[in-house]
Amino acid sequence: MDIQDCTELNEIPQMLPPPPGSFIDREELIQHVGDFALSQGYVVTIKQSKKDKVVVLGCDRGGVYRNRRKLVDESSAEHVRKRKTGSRLTNCPFEVVGKKEDGLWVLAIKNGEHNHDPIRDISEHPSSRRFTEREVLLIKDMTEAGLKPRQILKRLRQNNPELLSTPKHVYNVKAKLRQGNLTVRNFKSLRVKSSVENSHISTANEPSWRQRNPPRVPNLIGGRFVDSQSFASIDVTNPATQKVVSQVPLTTNEEFRAAIFAAKRAFPSWRDTPVTTRQRIMFKFQELIRRDIDKIAMNITTEHGKTLKDAYTDVHRGLEVVEHACGMATLQMGEFVSNVSNGIDTYSIREPLGVCAGICPFDFPAMIPLWMFPIAVTCGNTFILKPSEKDPGDCDLLPHIVIYALDNYLISNYLKYVLDSLVHCISYDMTFKKICPFYGSL
Repeated sequence: MDIQDCTELNEIPQMLPPPPGSFIDREELIQHVGDFALSQGYVVTIKQSKKDKVVVLGCDRGGVYRNRRKLVDESSAEHVRKRKTGSRLTNCPFEVVGKKEDGLWVLAIKNGEHNHDPIRDISEHPSSRRFTEREVLLIKDMTEAGLKPRQILKRLRQNNPELLSTPKHVYNVKAKLRQGNLTVRNFKSLRVKSSVENSHISTANEPSWRQRNPPRVPNLIGGRFVDSQSFASIDVTNPATQKVVSQVPLTTNEEFRAAIFAAKRAFPSWRDTPVTTRQRIMFKFQELIRRDIDKIAMNITTEHGKTLKDAYTDVHRGLEVVEHACGMATLQMGEFVSNVSNGIDTYSIREPLGVCAGICPFDFPAMIPLWMFPIAVTCGNTFILKPSEKDPGDCDLLPHIVIYALDNYLISNYLKYVLDSLVHCISYDMTFKKICPFYGSL
């Protein structure tokens, strides 16, 4: 029994002051004091600092609470019900001082006593619920994307399951973002390092979206698959299992502009490509769709929830338009009428428009994209496709087939974006000569 009591006493933090010593720079001294304080069950903050001379560190429970609200007469109309206020401050006297002497920072203990109990679990401290710098950037991106605080928190917990923050903390960050006075602070030392964070660090230098779990759907810009630089993304779930099968990044405006530039640059050479060459590419594209139809249909079932029979029908209806595009050499022929009037002949020439765009709904993830870009591309246009963020998988498989079929002709740009702002940009950008109508159902 005595041994057990001694063990329990040893497990309780003793709240000892950090051992004095000399340090190379100010940051090393602060890190030493902070790490030792955490091991002893308390947290330190900077009370006073002259960056090149001295820094004073104290317990975060030092000081007293002061009510800064103006006193209002209870009988007046301006009287507001008093709020219940609480404070962690206990006027703790703990204080250590670091001074720079002869090129080194020397730590001295001014007062090593505390007047409060130690923190038994560091996760109980308010700072452990604050967001890291990267999480604040994610919140900013997802707020601009129109996500609600609970959705934002769910997304953050997928990256860090041990996140202790609540929707209230997300609301606080959003309020500071609106006010424009947000200062990002990093409290990594107060977080328990999870295996998820460690695995993220180990794969940070691997740019391939294929090595992510769940996989992150890339953009196709200028004939190359490019991982979006956006921090925020939307989960694509299987309706049957609610399992996340992929993530769709919120493509940035800079990436959108890059896609427009690539499409404009590719248009002259693609326009001058003989129509028979474009027709042969469509024949090859049709053949590859038939080869991979099982994979495309299964992807529709996984992301959209259609039965496999309906998924095959979805692909076949789109394939009919690809077959129609295979006859473009005849369809694109002009007309000539001799002597329509005295000494007057008339003729018409069909020419490509330029950069075109298509905005797809979610209900037919394969059929509607195949209604749009095969005809536009075969006619000699370049194309930017914006699929639905709810089921982008088929619009991810089709560009792979397009690249294989097009060989060296880099004419397709495939973008994913969830924000209404990008749809607005596509609708009103004067670069687009034609926008395929939005097919949908109510």
